[in-house]
Parts: sequence; C-alpha cells; structure tokens
Amino acid sequence: MKGPAKPIRRRRPRARLEPGHVWLAGAGPGDPGCLTLDVADALAQAEVVVYDALVDAAVLDMAEGAERVFAGKRGGKPSATQADITARLIALARAGRRVVRLKGGDPYVFGRGGEEARALAAAGIPFRVLPGVSSAFAAGAAAGIPATMRGINKAVVLATGHAVGADDDLDWAALAATGQPIIVYMGLKNLPGIAERLIAGGLAAATPAAAIAAATTPDQRVVVATLATLAGAAAEAGLTAPALVMVGDIVAMRDELAGSTVADGAP
Repeated sequence: MKGPAKPIRRRRPRARLEPGHVWLAGAGPGDPGCLTLDVADALAQAEVVVYDALVDAAVLDMAEGAERVFAGKRGGKPSATQADITARLIALARAGRRVVRLKGGDPYVFGRGGEEARALAAAGIPFRVLPGVSSAFAAGAAAGIPATMRGINKAVVLATGHAVGADDDLDWAALAATGQPIIVYMGLKNLPGIAERLIAGGLAAATPAAAIAAATTPDQRVVVATLATLAGAAAEAGLTAPALVMVGDIVAMRDELAGSTVADGAP
C-alpha cells in the first residue's frame, strides 16, 4: 500500500504581493479545485479581495482575514459599473493595500481584465495578471464534451452572446461559416436569437448543441439538444445563468464518453 501523497512543491519562490499592488486573478469556473496555485497564494497574501458574483464562497474563504469587497455584475440586477470598480481598485492601491481582484474564469477571457489592466497602467498602479481556468473549457470538460477532437474540429470559436439584437455587432453568419464549434458566454437569455442567426448563416438546424449551467459546481446542469431546439429545451428544464452554450459536433461526444466518465469524489 502506498502512503499518503506528498504535497506539491513549487519549483520557484512564491511571488510577493506588495503594498499598493493589484493582482488580477482568475478564480476558475466555480469549483475551488480548479484554482491555480498562484491564485491560492495571492488570496493567502491579500488584504483586500474585490470579487465578482460568480466566485465561489469556498474560494473567498481562502483569503482568511482579508476585507471582501463585492463588485459583481449580474444581468437585470443592480450592479457596480466598470468605472466604479476600476476607481475602487486604484483607490485601494493608493492607500497601500495588498489587493486581489478576483474574477470568475480567466481575467482576460470575457472578464474585462484587459480594461482593468489598462486603467491600472494609466494610473501608474503596479499590477500582475494570474490566469485562471477558462469557464468555457472547464464547462465542457465537466459536461463530458471535449473542446477539440481530432477528426471533428481544428479550431474552436469563443463568443459572447449578451448583446444579441439591435446593438449586436457580432457577425454570427461569419461564425457559422467557419464550420467550427462555437462556445458562447452569457448567451442563455438570447439563445433563441443566437440560434436563429447561426441557422440563417448556414449552420444546420440539427447541429448538436448543449447548455451547461453552474459548471463544475454541485448545482451543475446540462441540457443537450439540437441548435434549433436547445433554447426551448433549456427553458423547459428551467436552466438559469450562469450558463455556457456549446454548438457543434463535439457535443455529440458526450454520449460516447458518458459510460466511462468517473464522477467527482469517486475513487
């Protein structure tokens, strides 16, 4: 019998979060197990954590003793403006605090991390970016859907679906024309319009599609249908945000892989 596994040891010294610095950190998709070692280190050093709505409470608990500042944005609900958030980060840094800005997923993938980094740079605030596990790929993995599969696709498209309508400047027909799988962030509310535009752009109505809500958490739910029927199936199942939508033949892999996938907590 083997003894207990030894703790992972770093090959380099731990970086130090200095007073007056801001670290933009990715909290991953939800499950604390997806947190990187760098982000865990940052939370252990933080004096203030400015966090988004999708950050799991167990992740926040890793910042023991730190002040917690909620800066979440949720569609249709009262939310802090981006200008208010960046102003708060700058003010905290100028007050000499050790600040971690904690975002769901990865800060630079539809997380407005670039906007906050730009604001910090313009204000002369030292900052560092700590990547996180992107929610798009983690959601697919948790649902048994590979993002790429030899013989199926050679690329994958990441898109945001929160602005479908008169203000949408995304060319959905061009995305459909690639023939590559599409992963849509923040698209559940606008799923009927997204499907309509993709089908009008040439994507087959029968293309496999899935909606994944609360990915990697105990509340995760997955609905699989076709592009034409997914919006109705997701509504009938009562799916709510946060959710990601995956469209493409990779979704069909879920059934093939389901029989041998080991559930969380299994030996």
